[in-house]
Amino acid sequence: MRTTRVGRGIFQPDVTLVAPAGFAHRLKAEAYARGAMLAGVAALGPMETANAFDDWIANGYAGEMSYLERGAGKRRDSTLPVPGAMSALVIAMNYGGTEPDGPIARYARGDDYHDVLVPMLRGLQDWASGELGVAIPGKAYTDTGPILERDLARRAGLGWFGKNTMLISPRHGSFFFLGVLLLGLDLEVDAPFTSDHCGTCTRCLEACPTDAFVGPRRLDATRCISYLTIELKGSIPEGLREKMGGLVYGCDICQSVCPWNVKFSQELAAGSPFAAREFVAGKDAVTLARDILALDQDAFSAAFKGSPIKRAKLRGLQRNASVVLGNVGTTDDIDVLALAQHDDEPLIHEHARWALARRR
Repeated sequence: MRTTRVGRGIFQPDVTLVAPAGFAHRLKAEAYARGAMLAGVAALGPMETANAFDDWIANGYAGEMSYLERGAGKRRDSTLPVPGAMSALVIAMNYGGTEPDGPIARYARGDDYHDVLVPMLRGLQDWASGELGVAIPGKAYTDTGPILERDLARRAGLGWFGKNTMLISPRHGSFFFLGVLLLGLDLEVDAPFTSDHCGTCTRCLEACPTDAFVGPRRLDATRCISYLTIELKGSIPEGLREKMGGLVYGCDICQSVCPWNVKFSQELAAGSPFAAREFVAGKDAVTLARDILALDQDAFSAAFKGSPIKRAKLRGLQRNASVVLGNVGTTDDIDVLALAQHDDEPLIHEHARWALARRR
């Protein structure tokens, strides 16, 4: 059997690789052994929600996230990103749904999930290659390419799409990351998840403080607090600032109220890379916002090295912190905001001025 290398970790096989009976079960067991909370195998091919995703972008609901438009052709057919790929191993990894609500969304309190899941998936690819004695074509993704991970997760039997657009597991809720390993290996697939367990519940839709849901399973990201505090690079619309409350980075509200999370969310394992790091651990919104506004670039880089929070950059995080102090701060924050108002960065200046007007 010969293989031809076409890129890092990607091969075009000259013949179809077929896994022996029971190998898919062994691969999933290895994923569990390495820390996965869920694991399933799905066949590749045309993706069910590709057209809906394209319509979502066309309606402007993606806001400034123009990168989501890239690779549309590959996104529609999951056999295309990796030449010769036939199957997907889909894993879910817990990030601690039982942790208390706070100013930082649970997923962002610890290490960057990209730095955890991608190496884990690559390790599983290497393990499979070693077990079968041949270099298996493949590539790992976790929110890093033109892959509709939720589609593949549902196809692999992991859960259904909740009304808040999250993939929900009937055993674990939705506080988990999804990772996908596309493989040029014909694996026995799992039965897809075909039922919907949301019923008549609309708690997630009703709880959203910014009314970001256009309808069930339809999110206008431009109104979502996660988008406003992370992806939006410019000024937060004034009409939405007050509705952010004490949220500094991201939002868990639509997940926190979900009955499946209330009942079935899992605690973080000891030593989890997603445990809150020192700078954010245990801090209320006001304390955290004050500490963020006191950071300079070097301190920010040190505090959030290897953290997903770096995505917002210091200017974005201090913009958010200013809004939070405008919402839930006290008169004790007037001096802090007055200092921030004179920041050389116009974005921080603008939001600190808005916040200061609310505290006086």
